[in-house]
Amino acid sequence: MNTQPVFDTLTEAVQWLNQKGFTEDFNLKNDCILLNNFLNLYPKDFRIEYMFRFEGDTDQSDEDVVYGIASEKHSIKGIMTSAYGIYADATSAELIKKLTVN
Repeated sequence: MNTQPVFDTLTEAVQWLNQKGFTEDFNLKNDCILLNNFLNLYPKDFRIEYMFRFEGDTDQSDEDVVYGIASEKHSIKGIMTSAYGIYADATSAELIKKLTVN
């Protein structure tokens, strides 16, 4: 994972990632991440280049993570946002490991 700047807001992080070429929009599924409802990227197919955590100022349950994700296999870079804490999506153990180890 690359050295990364610190941002105050999720929007600032997304804009910075867009400037770095992370333009695709990934969504979380149970055992993979999904691009445009047709391309499944399994943990072996991508790497996390950047990760930013944001906690709500007044409510700790208002927490998000922004990932800058790259796949050399598919020559794409994109962004995925995901809630964590009590609002975290159900995911496979392998995908959780990939998203948290980095």
